[in-house]
Amino acid sequence: MSIELKLDRPSENTVTVSVNGDIDMSSSTKVRDILAPLFQENNKAIIVDLSGVSYIDSSGIATLVEGLQWSHSSQNKFRLVSLTPGVKDVFEIARLLTVFEVFDTKEQALAH
Repeated sequence: MSIELKLDRPSENTVTVSVNGDIDMSSSTKVRDILAPLFQENNKAIIVDLSGVSYIDSSGIATLVEGLQWSHSSQNKFRLVSLTPGVKDVFEIARLLTVFEVFDTKEQALAH
């Protein structure tokens, strides 16, 4: 299954990346290639919408952890929204729900 990534700028200093498809070894580099330059721009918040992701493997988790590390070094907020049940289970098992800022909706993520 291929992955589709869409960028949206709901405000001047915020960018939303909507992901559709599985984030696995074959697609995680594409996600990384989209995310990496966003931390170089003047974004205050980078929001990753995972509502279209039904499966994520360890390489996908590693890519998102890398995004979290970039956010700390660049002073950007990095937020995940709309985790599907399968993805949320993986985050719970890996104990990452307390590491990431996770919101139910984009609107909630934008409000914080």
